[in-house]
Amino acid sequence: MIPRVTVRRLVPQLRPGVASLRFKTTSASKDEIGHFQELAPTWWDVNGSQRILHLMNNSRLDFIQRIIRQSVKVEDPDTYIPGFQYKAFFPQQVSQGIEDDLDSKINEKLKDAQFNVLDIGCGGGILAECLARLPITRHVTGVDLTPDVIKVAREHSAKDPALSGKLEYRLQALEEVEGTYDLVTCFEMLEHVDVPAEILRHAWMRLKPQGILFLSTINRDFISWFTTIFMGEYVLKVVPKGTHHLTKYIKSSEIKEWFQENEPHTHKILDTKGVMYRPFNGWAEHDCPDIGNYFMAIKKLN
Repeated sequence: MIPRVTVRRLVPQLRPGVASLRFKTTSASKDEIGHFQELAPTWWDVNGSQRILHLMNNSRLDFIQRIIRQSVKVEDPDTYIPGFQYKAFFPQQVSQGIEDDLDSKINEKLKDAQFNVLDIGCGGGILAECLARLPITRHVTGVDLTPDVIKVAREHSAKDPALSGKLEYRLQALEEVEGTYDLVTCFEMLEHVDVPAEILRHAWMRLKPQGILFLSTINRDFISWFTTIFMGEYVLKVVPKGTHHLTKYIKSSEIKEWFQENEPHTHKILDTKGVMYRPFNGWAEHDCPDIGNYFMAIKKLN
């Protein structure tokens, strides 16, 4: 059962008047914005305050690209598409041939794909820049509420001419964003806002039918507190103190519950993966998404 405090945050009980306006906002608190203002100058220092995000970025990109590739339908009658775990039954050479053929067909389909992406809570642009460089991306719009961080993002992207015309940063609240996008990303952001339900609602509104919402946050449990706060902030010191607050963590089951209650017929959970930081090896996915950090991909049905 979801604790009462989480119900109020994830699915807020709106009341008339000023309080209602506050609950509807997608803004972070002044303390959260102030915290990230202080981190802005070292955002692109791979050994600085955002070192942990630089290390996580490869895992983010792997997850995003894998989900996109898995979502591509291959309908070529000349391509053999087994409906079972063929690698467990076929010889390696045969399995590799099937895999190579499927990859080739998927690459052909993605060659003409040009996705418009909205990156919510883009920070200094660690993920947004990488997404903009992908050949399947037409344009990335990154939005954030921290002025100095957006300034850093713009300055850093200006150093790469290849990003010209493909990447835009806005100091803008999510509810002010217009239009719809093929992909919406919301990584390491939900645990920093007061009402995550509003982020989910507005992110879903900005997603086109058949589009995919990618998100990540942290389960609210003892293991998460021990790894992300006690170890991450106070022992290993790979994360600045004050970055995380256990009460703002959201269980993966609560995200799924929100979609089931609010979008029961318009969504499909494509995948949920746990991700774990290993001090000497970086981030790695695992199959226990109910513990610690996790990635999730949700498709918007017609």
